[in-house]
Amino acid sequence: MTTIVETKNVSKRFGGLQANRDISVKVEEHCIYGLIGPNGAGKTTFLNCILGVHTPEEGSVWFEGNDITGFKPFKVAQLGIGRTFQIVKSMPQFTAAENVMIGGIFANRQNDHEARRNALDFLSYVNFPMPPETLAANLNTIQLKKLEMARALTAKCKVLVLDEVAAGLTPSELNDITKLILKIRDELGVTIIIVEHLMKLIMSVCDRIAVLYFGELLAEGEPKEIMRNKEVVSAYLGEEYIS
Repeated sequence: MTTIVETKNVSKRFGGLQANRDISVKVEEHCIYGLIGPNGAGKTTFLNCILGVHTPEEGSVWFEGNDITGFKPFKVAQLGIGRTFQIVKSMPQFTAAENVMIGGIFANRQNDHEARRNALDFLSYVNFPMPPETLAANLNTIQLKKLEMARALTAKCKVLVLDEVAAGLTPSELNDITKLILKIRDELGVTIIIVEHLMKLIMSVCDRIAVLYFGELLAEGEPKEIMRNKEVVSAYLGEEYIS
């Protein structure tokens, strides 16, 4: 397997707060890589170091064998790392199609015609249930999440970072989004990094999982290994995950 994203000893501080300390992970191509841990464990900070929102004080971030430490978010997006947000970020005054077009225009430098064609294609691909001309202001939670995923895909991302994609979904919607995540990996070959608290989703889709605890990497491995790790069970999962 080929490593597509790698962090080497990444550390990030905010004043006297050590948010991340010496985190090294490798994410292989075409896999689904989970990132879990309690609130305040440093998951979002670590993601933001990968995505260019933060620059680590120590360590480095690599994408496709190239050091991208300190790259701005727009440059990271242009290289091929797309993302969704825990709190969905849409432009409510624009239509669904226009929201998705932005990914193609700004991240992948597509012209308006190409961006619109791709936007419609990817809205269809994620099974977006509303007309493309629906204003984003009128969309519900699952529709907005699918819109964000389509926007990242139309930018031709090689890695898709999903931040709390299951938050606020009903059981049937969760089943829908689970199938979509697997479809994106299996059909498009997109590598997925997913941050999530819902263990049902994490354990059902992930090939490997990293566990952060107080800003450090507590454990990393396949889902079965993580569920049997006594430190992880004690710190985060709880006794019901002991097999």
